[in-house]
Amino acid sequence: MSEPTRSIDFGTFDSEPSTSTTRPERRPVPSNGAADIGLLILRFAVGGLFLAHGAQKVFGMWGGLGITRTAENLAAYGFVAQQTSLAWALGIVEMAAGAFVVLGLFTPLAAAGLLAIKVVALLVKVPAVYFFAAQAPDAIELDILMGAGAAALMFAGAGRIALDNGRTWLRRPMPYAVVCLVVTVAVVLVVMLTLRR
Repeated sequence: MSEPTRSIDFGTFDSEPSTSTTRPERRPVPSNGAADIGLLILRFAVGGLFLAHGAQKVFGMWGGLGITRTAENLAAYGFVAQQTSLAWALGIVEMAAGAFVVLGLFTPLAAAGLLAIKVVALLVKVPAVYFFAAQAPDAIELDILMGAGAAALMFAGAGRIALDNGRTWLRRPMPYAVVCLVVTVAVVLVVMLTLRR
């Protein structure tokens, strides 16, 4: 009976010593309770405002326009093709993405959708509208503030007091924020180039 075959390690032929190919240990998200509370407040403010504005557009709540008058407003800004469908889409996206931001669920993507809405609003309003709300009811001051809040959440994430807690985009927000920024720009270009006359 013969002996079992043994394997002999001859090492490598490289002059460099071999390095381990195992993944580095994941770093935990650093704990900063004050930042998490600040992001929670920002999420409630930005997401809540978008949610309320969407309800105004869809249901006419709180003195809102409702679908018919929202569609008329969109037509006045040059969105004459499929204005009613666009009014529905606008209101529903504001409500859904606003709710996701409040809950802290898929926050970068939801914030990207909200940012796209405000960028389009600014692009169609800027040439002829005042900045301060005291100067005109349709001023861009609130659009800039809400868009900036959405952009901040897109880059910073939801914080640890959120349903996103533990997800990859909370641990490493920058790559996901850049992807969401590209999505925002793509949506703005599609809306401005295909739906506006």
